[in-house]
Amino acid sequence: MSIGSSYPVGRSTPGPQPARPLPHPRAAAPLGLRLLAASLCCLLALTLTTVVFVRTYPGQWLDGALLPRAERGGGYEQQTVLVGPAKSVLAAFGSPTLLAALLGAVLVVGVLRRRVVAGVVGVGMVLCAVVVAGAVKSALPRPDLQIESSTTHNSFPSGHVAAATALLLAFMLVLPRWARRWLAVPGAAGVTVIASATMIAGWHRFSDALGGVLLGVALFCLAAAALAGWRGDQGTDGGSDDGGLWRGLAEAAVGLVVLVWALVVVVPGLAASVQRGALFAIAAAGVSTMFLVGSVVFLVRSADFAVPRSGRPGSRPQSSPAPQKIS
Repeated sequence: MSIGSSYPVGRSTPGPQPARPLPHPRAAAPLGLRLLAASLCCLLALTLTTVVFVRTYPGQWLDGALLPRAERGGGYEQQTVLVGPAKSVLAAFGSPTLLAALLGAVLVVGVLRRRVVAGVVGVGMVLCAVVVAGAVKSALPRPDLQIESSTTHNSFPSGHVAAATALLLAFMLVLPRWARRWLAVPGAAGVTVIASATMIAGWHRFSDALGGVLLGVALFCLAAAALAGWRGDQGTDGGSDDGGLWRGLAEAAVGLVVLVWALVVVVPGLAASVQRGALFAIAAAGVSTMFLVGSVVFLVRSADFAVPRSGRPGSRPQSSPAPQKIS
């Protein structure tokens, strides 16, 4: 009579199973959701800017106080020697040849860095920023609130600033991770120059420049969210890297200090050539641009928008099946 066994005959005895790691209590949400949330925040800020500066008396008055109308001619062109250089900057940036060359550079970098889809999305993002800005300006009414320094002509948001912001962030889609932070500060400074030129030349108010930056950042977050979802990028290191968070905040603070110092001290005669309101508007536009650009660059710091090696969206390398035991 045989003694029964507690295990089936011919099967291997199960050994101790490895303990599964517990989920991190501070695990971050997927990158796509974080980008969608950032886009919604930018759209909400854009809506609030529209309501406050376009539809209310205090907003229209503040725009007029920062950039008052000229005594001669009634336009918003500022009485400064910087009007000529500002118009030259706007004419150069508004050239179709230069814009086509910059968009071509986005595509070329995308091809060289195996980010062709990201390059195409970036070009579409810039064109979309121009179209949306023009459509909003045409469709959005500006009420006459009987403000002496204001007019009913609507220029919100600035198409030049929206295109410049979207173009800078389009390069963020095709550049590798390490190169994004090196482009963030000079790129934000370039967008600030465009925004300052539109205000000095009298083309746009401060709210128009701020609206253009918000529009460009919102479109970037939508485009980056779509790319992250297409690739299946989860951004796994975004929620638990405390050192990276503080390092990013420190870099943003240094960037803000350098940008404000450059606007006030390095640019020849800026503080002495424009009125106090215009100087405050330029500084506020620069700080807002640096903060928004730095925030989204930090948000996508762990994202890689390159095409997967298998060539399929969201694909992951499959692990080889475990060897089976022969009974």
